[in-house]
Order: sequence, then structure tokens, then C-alpha cells
Amino acid sequence: MTKQQLQAQIAELKMDYIRLQGDMEKLESNGQPTQVENAERRLAKMEEDLAELNKQLAEL
Repeated sequence: MTKQQLQAQIAELKMDYIRLQGDMEKLESNGQPTQVENAERRLAKMEEDLAELNKQLAEL
């Protein structure tokens, strides 16, 4: 993967992360704990993916 492709993937993942955080806040305020837990798992996975992409970018 090229540097530009990695940067594009990182930017897209960051936007998705921010969107999911907003969605999670709405779920919390509506009292939907199961969906909040699912969102927290997805956020954790996104954090792992971001770390891996940043590692790959640093190696270039």
C-alpha cells in the first residue's frame, strides 16, 4: 500500500470513529446499553486498526 492510500484509510477511519462516538452518545442518552456495548467494541476495533495503519505508515 502506498503512503497516500494509508493516509486516506486513516482519515476515513478517523471520520467513522468520530461518527460512531456521536452515535454512541445518542444511544447512551436513550438508554440502550446493549447497543452502547456493541459500539464500544467497534470503537476498540477501530483503535486497533488505526494503530496498525499508523505503524505501517511509519514503516514507509
